[in-house]
Amino acid sequence: MCMVHLHVEKTIAAPPEQVFAWLADPVNIAAAPLVVTAGWAQVPAGPDTHAVRRVIAAGMWFREEITAYDPPRSYSYRIVRSVPAFHHEGGTLTFTPTAEGTHVEWVSDYTHPARGGGRLMEAVSSRLLPWNFRAILNGCAKALQR
Repeated sequence: MCMVHLHVEKTIAAPPEQVFAWLADPVNIAAAPLVVTAGWAQVPAGPDTHAVRRVIAAGMWFREEITAYDPPRSYSYRIVRSVPAFHHEGGTLTFTPTAEGTHVEWVSDYTHPARGGGRLMEAVSSRLLPWNFRAILNGCAKALQR
């Protein structure tokens, strides 16, 4: 089974604490062109490990569980339910302080099973998802840069 590996990065002229907080708030996922709405579906004791985000987008929806939460350095998540179906190995956002602000790396690894469109969906999603990840990072930059 071939795994799709996405890697998007951007340096944002703001401190890591602010960039982390903005990107960890699921409401801001709506900066992506395809996203209609996003928010918390379940927050056991705060927006940390085991919290679940919900994302509704054009032609798809996701439930993502936060699997690691280390502010302001990184957080990881895994899609646990979705339409179309994903086999998600996980995604991680890493925040590194730089002289210019904060360098963000966003990686995600997944496949679509045959029932979720298989290789055809991978061909589509491997182009649409990085475009949407970049739009979210650009929304963060626009919101936080001075």
